[in-house]
Amino acid sequence: MNTQFRKPLPGTSLDYFDVRAAVDAIAPGAYDTLPYTSRVLAENLVRRCDPALLNDALRQLIERRRDLDFPWFPARVVCHDILGQTALVDLAGLRDAIAEKGGDPAKVNPVVPVQLIVDHSLAVEHGGFEADAFEKNRAVEDRRNEDRFHFIDWTREAFHNMDVVPPGNGIMHQINLERMSPVIHAQEGVAYPDTLVGTDSHTPHVDALGVFAIGVGGLEAENVMLGRASWMRLPDIVGVELTGRRQPGITATDIVLTLTEFLRKEKVVGAYLEFYGEGASSLTLGDRATISNMAPEYGATAAMFSIDQQTIDYLKLTGREDEQVRLVETYAKVAGLWSDSLSQVQYERVLHFDLSSVVRTMAGPSNPHRRLPVSDLAERGIAGVVENQPNLMPDGAVIIAAITSCTNTSNPRNVIAAALLARNANRAGLTRKPWVKTSLAPGSKAVELYLDEAGLTTELEKLGFGIVAFACTTCNGMSGALDPKIQQEIIDRDLYATAVLSGNRNFDGRIHPYAKQAFLASPPLVVAYAIAGTIRFDIEQDVLGQDVNGQDIRLKDIWPSDEEIDAVVATAVKPEQFRKVYAPMFGIRDQRREAVSPLYDWRPQSTYIRRPPYWEGALAGERTLRGMRPLAVLGDNITTDHLSPSNAILLDSAAGEYLAKMGLPEEDFNSYATHRGDHLTAQRATFANPKLFNEMVRNDDGSVKQGSLARVEPEGKTLRMWEAIETYMQRKQPLIIVAGADYGQGSSRDWAAKGVRLAGVEAIVAEGFERIHRTNLLGMGVLPLEFKPGTDRKTLALDGTETYDVTGERKPRVDLTLIVHRRDGQTVEVPVTCRLDTAEEVSIYEAGGVLQRFAQDFLEAESAGVAAKAG
Repeated sequence: MNTQFRKPLPGTSLDYFDVRAAVDAIAPGAYDTLPYTSRVLAENLVRRCDPALLNDALRQLIERRRDLDFPWFPARVVCHDILGQTALVDLAGLRDAIAEKGGDPAKVNPVVPVQLIVDHSLAVEHGGFEADAFEKNRAVEDRRNEDRFHFIDWTREAFHNMDVVPPGNGIMHQINLERMSPVIHAQEGVAYPDTLVGTDSHTPHVDALGVFAIGVGGLEAENVMLGRASWMRLPDIVGVELTGRRQPGITATDIVLTLTEFLRKEKVVGAYLEFYGEGASSLTLGDRATISNMAPEYGATAAMFSIDQQTIDYLKLTGREDEQVRLVETYAKVAGLWSDSLSQVQYERVLHFDLSSVVRTMAGPSNPHRRLPVSDLAERGIAGVVENQPNLMPDGAVIIAAITSCTNTSNPRNVIAAALLARNANRAGLTRKPWVKTSLAPGSKAVELYLDEAGLTTELEKLGFGIVAFACTTCNGMSGALDPKIQQEIIDRDLYATAVLSGNRNFDGRIHPYAKQAFLASPPLVVAYAIAGTIRFDIEQDVLGQDVNGQDIRLKDIWPSDEEIDAVVATAVKPEQFRKVYAPMFGIRDQRREAVSPLYDWRPQSTYIRRPPYWEGALAGERTLRGMRPLAVLGDNITTDHLSPSNAILLDSAAGEYLAKMGLPEEDFNSYATHRGDHLTAQRATFANPKLFNEMVRNDDGSVKQGSLARVEPEGKTLRMWEAIETYMQRKQPLIIVAGADYGQGSSRDWAAKGVRLAGVEAIVAEGFERIHRTNLLGMGVLPLEFKPGTDRKTLALDGTETYDVTGERKPRVDLTLIVHRRDGQTVEVPVTCRLDTAEEVSIYEAGGVLQRFAQDFLEAESAGVAAKAG
């Protein structure tokens, strides 16, 4: 820790680092023009950076330079159990590799504090209309995940500097917002801002508190865990001025879905956003959190709000200690992080959004940024129509209605609004349709307490929205099985069935295999659609049912007023509820650890946890980047759900067939996500999404065929994707993937990169990459290459019969040459940009990936230590 610029923090016994003095010493008056995010990053540099590099690094922030790298040292790493578990499987495998080379495996530990929350592994097998659904679902979760939870329990004892929140306690982002983030740390006598990376793309949820937090892939998180700086280049920092106030009856969900459409059009991909203005001041912290949470849906890396009175009020509401709340306010005002201190900030550009323009809104189908006013849903943007028949489900049937996801359940206004609408519907005699699988899965146990306090829990339960879990559930594709009769009717009638959820993602095939499309909506609208029972319904105008007097009931008749919502929130949501939930969860823990082996005892028959292969076989060999054949030629907007789906595993899939062969009963196949600790299962998920369109595989009429398919060359034979991968692996054939724009958008799952690397993919050339996925690729030793503007797979007339070479010296963002050898003998040389963006990234790639690089450095350091002692 540097001592220069360290000063006493007024009114406390702590010191802080005077970043204003450091910045203004380089460029007088510059600090006042720095955006909030730059101020936080500057503090990190002043406190942690090598003094010899400090002035140059600060100058990069001041001058907004994009061409140089600077280090960032996050204060902590937050993980969910899927990516967190796979990261820890990698570290356990790394310990084995270190031990085999003669190193001390017990020394391989997280250097940065790691918090792992088990929240991604529960499926809603029992809906909210069943008694004891929560207990039943938890029992299923424990049974299915015994291997995984055994491993996670071992990591808690075997690794130092990490903590685990066990299953059944909430969602990582909501727990982070409500408790884990102190906003300002006080350690070793120094106060400094909380910063973090999280192994989930929705980590910016906590940006709403003024905490700089970004989502990263599991491989990048491993890099940070192991004590390395996260090297970055400053992206655009865009100001978003929020003006006006929302109209009556408009929820934070309506606002964020409208903002998502607006910001996608404004092309903020990769940017840091900072929300400010009169409109921002009017939003509760819960409203802000809903907006920050969906940063990946509008493409931003961060979605910051500055610290103000709303922040302080929220910290008090959620039961933070008085001393901590005072520290946050004092530090923010002294260090220039308080909202009033940001009046002179200069942004690269400023966008303006009027909150009063927002109408009641949903998003879908298929994309979170495809906004639809609810009045349009009955006619527009929906595929297929079948004739409705008596006693059968209607066309457009809503088969899943889920109040889910920390996006909305971290916002008390949204949850209370849904509960009040349910109460009003019950009073009017309305009921959910029998084919709708309903569920309530809050991200925090505090939600249950304030619903009980308000007397509204039973109102939700009457409509089928009993609590099924405190976990991600439907938002993560863990919606569970349908009633077999309903499922069979969908199949027999080829019914257009849908899901409505209060989540953040609705990509095709994500929510449920039999929900052809999905729509995002506010929690009260989710309840309303459970009553309507079909998406082909004008929710504003159509009749939901009749009351006991035969009077028509429409949405306006049961929608609660803003005044009532706010009154219930004010009286029912209390600090002691949050203290009751979090005091035992984060109380003082026994620091003694059990005497466990530093090496994990791998279970050979496990389909969940298996020693990773990253130091063996082909992965230990050189990548030649020569003679590569395409595994797939793909279009725009390929998501990580296409690359490595997370939803339920079906029996007729490659993974399902493997699990059956391993003796697992079909009802316990679980999801793809839960098996990512076993590469033999997870490999079979590569491109296993049934909604994939691989342009190498075509119908007789020339159209692209849908499905998890590939064409093996040079034979030209179409196979299921996994069989094609197996064929190429047996041939030791190096592979390439060709794609369009925005490759790898969506969740930050590292298996979207691991799967293709294990298949033998050495390079991916695309028109553009989503940020997190690009870093995961290079972290696995896959070379990301970008077409120059105006050049793509279509202009080059690529059809998948070619072979490819890549030549040139790999340096940050240099031009390399993609050599295309066509089947007719012609050769085309195509300049492409090497998307290794920093010298650190080049170093990681050349080592073969993050883990290989760490193993090299660790063993070299151990050897140097031994030599020093011998000397």
